Amino acid sequence: MTGLAVAVLAYGLLQTVVDAWYAGAAAASATRLVTRNAISLTIFLPVSYENRIRSVEGVSKVARSNWFGGIYQEPKNFFPQFAVSDNYLDLYPEFVLAEDERAAWRRDRKGCLIGRQLAEQYGFKIGDVVPIRGTIYPGTWSFVVRGIFDGSDSTKITRLMLFHWDYLNESLRKTAPRRADFVGIYIVGVDNADGVGATAVRVDDVFRNSLAETLTESEQAFQLGFVAMSDQIIAAIRVVSYVVILIIMAVMANTMAMSARERTSEYATLKVLGFGPAFLAALIFGESLLICAIGGGIGVLLSAPTAAFFKQVAGIFPIFAVSADTTALQLACALAVALAAAAVPAVRAARVRIVEGLRAIA
Repeated sequence: MTGLAVAVLAYGLLQTVVDAWYAGAAAASATRLVTRNAISLTIFLPVSYENRIRSVEGVSKVARSNWFGGIYQEPKNFFPQFAVSDNYLDLYPEFVLAEDERAAWRRDRKGCLIGRQLAEQYGFKIGDVVPIRGTIYPGTWSFVVRGIFDGSDSTKITRLMLFHWDYLNESLRKTAPRRADFVGIYIVGVDNADGVGATAVRVDDVFRNSLAETLTESEQAFQLGFVAMSDQIIAAIRVVSYVVILIIMAVMANTMAMSARERTSEYATLKVLGFGPAFLAALIFGESLLICAIGGGIGVLLSAPTAAFFKQVAGIFPIFAVSADTTALQLACALAVALAAAAVPAVRAARVRIVEGLRAIA
């Protein structure tokens, strides 16, 4: 039971790691597109593209976003920072921010918005000054927390910081003029989710054969592009999770086989008393199912609190919770172990000959 509980718990945590890796893509909206440079994400687009994108049929809103990539205090305190246009949150209704806080942010050039998960992790409060040491944009940048936004539900990732794109651009005009007036990506809102593909094609057609051609894709495809960089790691985690189950299945099968051999005389005695092969097989399957139900149940019950503890201590994933699908897979694995472990012993017990079984008593 202990071995199965540990195996089911480990399987659940490993599957939760995989789910956490895909959390960003899973939360992507069907009505948002991302436009970037067709050559590479590291090559920016002119700010003049914004109006041309906005004029494309099917486009409702356009927002600017630059990855900042700064460091808070020390490198291990990594969290995403984005320089965004003032209308950025209009495209993200899943981020809930009080109107007075939004107004305060818009008034303050050095103001920033902090997600609830990030605020809870570092204890940020409204009015705090957050110093960020730039890597892509050198220097120490100081931001004032003007608002803390929440997610519309528990699946939304709010472990990020937003600040004014105009503030970044104005600073670049003074320190690095050649890097000013460029945008990393454009977030594009569409009128109709059914027309996302056609709208993406129309956006790219506008800039075809230009000096900076674009690649427009759905937000989910854009997020999955980052996940694809870790495909081998994710595949390895999946394999390990199933290897754990296979190992405990082998252990469980061996335990049930030894138990069945030790009870050969008891099975023979039951046959003498009139119990048939089907009853003996059901007896062994019932024992295996009971053991796996208790062990698997303990593993399932421990999964949620263990995941919560891991999230709090490690702080790697903003969303790290055991999903209903993972719980169902844990229970399915426990059932598979129970059936596989009892199969061979049940067949042997059903076929045991009374004479051979009673001879074992002597």
